[in-house]
Amino acid sequence: MAVERLEPLLREAFPDATELEVVDRTGGGDHFQVIVAAPRFAGLSLIDQHRLVYDALADPLADGTIHELRISTKGT
Repeated sequence: MAVERLEPLLREAFPDATELEVVDRTGGGDHFQVIVAAPRFAGLSLIDQHRLVYDALADPLADGTIHELRISTKGT
């Protein structure tokens, strides 16, 4: 399942995350909601926060594993 592939990538990119969740929104394995709260986001714009998440998930985005991605981030 793709959730098991995405979560380790996010944990590697944000090892100090205080909250990290990946949800398969439709059950089809390609539409996801990602929630990440991490100190790394503090002081960054929402666009820059989301860019970091996209960077962490670059491979599954490129290979089509992720068709749709909803991102929620916050600095801690």
